[in-house]
Amino acid sequence: MLTICLITLGDPATLTGGYRYHRRMAELAADNGARLTFASLPPRLPFRHGRRVLRAAAQADVVLVDSIAAAYLAPWIALRRPPRLIAIVHQPPGGIDHAPPRKWVQARLDRFVYRRCDQVIVASALLAGRFDGAVVVQPGRDHQAGTEVSDLRDGAQAAALCVANWLPNKGILELLDAAAALPPGVLRVHLAGDERAGTAYGQRVIRRTRDLPGRVVRHGPCNDAEIGVLYRSADLFVLPSRWETYGTAIAEAMDAGLPVIGWRSGNLPHLVEDGKQGIVITPGDIGALSGALRRLATDEPERQRMGAAAAHRALSLPTWEQSAQRFYAILAGRP
Repeated sequence: MLTICLITLGDPATLTGGYRYHRRMAELAADNGARLTFASLPPRLPFRHGRRVLRAAAQADVVLVDSIAAAYLAPWIALRRPPRLIAIVHQPPGGIDHAPPRKWVQARLDRFVYRRCDQVIVASALLAGRFDGAVVVQPGRDHQAGTEVSDLRDGAQAAALCVANWLPNKGILELLDAAAALPPGVLRVHLAGDERAGTAYGQRVIRRTRDLPGRVVRHGPCNDAEIGVLYRSADLFVLPSRWETYGTAIAEAMDAGLPVIGWRSGNLPHLVEDGKQGIVITPGDIGALSGALRRLATDEPERQRMGAAAAHRALSLPTWEQSAQRFYAILAGRP
């Protein structure tokens, strides 16, 4: 059995697309003749713990480095590189949400690590061009099992779902501004994800939701079953994110038959064709975002047409089982 140790940052149970990717791969390891365990750098002073974590991970056949941990391991990999080192990359070098000085430093440390890896696996074709010889293993899709639904409209013409942690990159404030421009009773917006209430951005979003009484519903972090109910119950999905390496929540929404609205940035244009599976908008155009929300909220035939096209498009995306087969073939050195 192939043994793999994946070095990441923080709790592997964290609710993000990248962590979900790793958890699903770990769950499917045995089906592919492997065992994947996690070794986590603590978020506090991660550089300090890199040597210890690398030393423990080196007992595995493959040491797999998560892109959010790569920079913190650079000094220790320079001293002693594991015999078989592979990177799994979910973000461009330097990260996504950092200020320019940190991004500059981190990008150089990230690239230092990637150049010393036997292989770099990226989560989307969007990232492949940034690395020589990278291989793409997309996230998979889980068909949302179950039949339970909920009345998310609650008197409105339609219900829009946004699944995202509250980070500036995700565009939650822009979504609320666009929804605020609609007449009352047109759309009810449902937000699911880590509200990060301890951050300045999270507090700004909370204050903005209070300006829209009865028009925004906060669900907070949701488990798979709860998210499944939201997908089955919503009329449309909206995520005005500035950057999605892949867009796991978008793919899940499409699989549930929801038309998608979002910015023309990141990987969204690779998943959604404007006017077919949803509406793709110039980034930052709040007026256009509001117009797209109104269009799908008030035009049910259009909404159903795009939702059916989204579900059909989702059938061409890999399942988690297919992604895992490719993932473990690469780790095992099989073509």
